Amino acid sequence: MPRIPSPAIAAAGLVGGYAVARWTKKRPLGGVVLAGAGGLAVREWRQEVGGKAAAGLTAAYVAAFAGSHPLAKKVGAWPAVFTVAGAMAGTSWAVTRNAVTRNAVTRHKG
Repeated sequence: MPRIPSPAIAAAGLVGGYAVARWTKKRPLGGVVLAGAGGLAVREWRQEVGGKAAAGLTAAYVAAFAGSHPLAKKVGAWPAVFTVAGAMAGTSWAVTRNAVTRNAVTRHKG
């Protein structure tokens, strides 16, 4: 079964969490989506790059969520969410790309 790339999981958690909170008018429900995707992303990051880098990416995920709030006051809610989701996806991709390539090469040789 193909895996969903961790950058997509992280971005989807930020966008999906906001979308659920907004459309259901239940912020805690959006938080459940945000946390669930975050937990899945953390698991993938640990497998891909190890604990220290996963901790850094987790901190970036939380910072993206927190940073979307003041940014939303300047550019609007959806643009802020898409901006931080894109930044998080880019950060995750940059950190994990070499590890994923390295793991694929190792499996291919083995």
